Amino acid sequence: MFGILILVLALVLRLYNLNLLPIFGDEAIYIRWAQVMGAQPGLRFLPLTDGKQPLFMWVLMFLVRRFPDPLLIGRLTSVFYGMGTLLGIFSLSYYLFKNKKIALIASFIYAISPYSLFFDRMALVDSMLSMFGVWTLFLGVVTAKTKRIDFAMLTGFSLGAALLTKSPAIYFAILLPTTWLLSSLPKGRRNRVIHFGRLIFLLLVTFLISYGMYNILRLGESFHMLALRNQDYIYSISHAISSPFDPLFPYLRRSLEWFWQLGPSVLIVLLLAGICINLKKFTKEIIILSLWTFLPIIVSAEFAKVFTARYITFVVPSLFILASTVFFGSKYKNIITLIFIFYVLQALWIDNLILTDVEKVPLPRTERSGYLEEWTAGYGIKEVSEIIRDEYQRMPEEKIVVGTEGYFGPLPDGLQAYLNDLPEITIIGVGVDISELPSQLAESLKFGNKTYLVINSSRLKTNPKILGLELDAIYPKAFRPDGSRDTLLFFQVTDKVLGF
Repeated sequence: MFGILILVLALVLRLYNLNLLPIFGDEAIYIRWAQVMGAQPGLRFLPLTDGKQPLFMWVLMFLVRRFPDPLLIGRLTSVFYGMGTLLGIFSLSYYLFKNKKIALIASFIYAISPYSLFFDRMALVDSMLSMFGVWTLFLGVVTAKTKRIDFAMLTGFSLGAALLTKSPAIYFAILLPTTWLLSSLPKGRRNRVIHFGRLIFLLLVTFLISYGMYNILRLGESFHMLALRNQDYIYSISHAISSPFDPLFPYLRRSLEWFWQLGPSVLIVLLLAGICINLKKFTKEIIILSLWTFLPIIVSAEFAKVFTARYITFVVPSLFILASTVFFGSKYKNIITLIFIFYVLQALWIDNLILTDVEKVPLPRTERSGYLEEWTAGYGIKEVSEIIRDEYQRMPEEKIVVGTEGYFGPLPDGLQAYLNDLPEITIIGVGVDISELPSQLAESLKFGNKTYLVINSSRLKTNPKILGLELDAIYPKAFRPDGSRDTLLFFQVTDKVLGF
């Protein structure tokens, strides 16, 4: 009964006001890829051109064409993956500790944590990776305990799906042998040799299936881009020798900040207390969960060139399970209960802001900047698409050309995603910093087309009147710490441009 209530609570939190946050840069790219991949069979491996695995887009391409709002269906898929993660947390924690109370508490922590809630409501690949990560660990544990080949195969399918989702799935493959700690070691040298031989064989079965699935990507012409683009995001091994503490310590502090603000903070207390209280009683289980939680964070902090909160969301399931084990400490029951109540109240307060007033959410500085303040925040894009759609429906015989800043991200991908069903409308990227009227727009105007420009104010480097731009709409983003704010500007290009 409580499990169903937790599932319903998690679902309601993730569905309510789902499109409150404007489309984010990577969301726009993934959704646009899915639309193109669904329309062009020859482009099924399109994400490989940017060094991205395509599983998220493979699923989305079958759905996005059937729904009028591409962002909504993209985020709904992530909600589904979040529910899969919640079920995986319950299954793993119950199987490890044989305690339904702990499993329910771990699931409840995940259901209401602002960290999981925020990213489960976004059309990004990270929720999918978290789901396959927790199920890979669960199935790996079952395989280690039962030594059954069917579970080894299931583990392989889950790991393979993770590898087709995002590159950090390599952590799951590396950490999978840690589950052997839970396999009962028989007496006698011969029996132990047979025992480890069986475990190695099962692991090979898992890897054979998972990497067999991964090698499907070799069918794409741009398979080599996976390795090339990874170099843009991670340092080489030699970095650990030349600069072992940079960016290790700054990034570790940043990850602590993420969990402190979005965990939220009391979660860290529960986590540390859970480890200390149960390390002696559940030594093997705590070691496995700790390795799956902290090793990826430490390694990522050491080698990552770019480090944001969503890049480590896949460690959240094991972290939350560790935090839930604090309730094994009956000696401190009253204190733990009070701390947990404070966690619930704090989490629900932040959840309410996520669902109703996202600009007031106490996001870490790096996250707030990307999702709410800068060019990656897609404020006004849907509204602009509706204006353009209305203009087309009013005069369908008139050709419409829309120029946007940039060549990827919220512009032009976001606008193309919203207007995907109107191929008569041409949307093109015309550059980043605009100081003169782009030639494509000037040519469009000469041919008598209705011509527009969509640009963030920070990217417009001259007086718009000099370019013959007439402002039709303005959409402000969230305030920066210094009180300034960027805005999305929607201009109609007129023949008033000087020299035109």
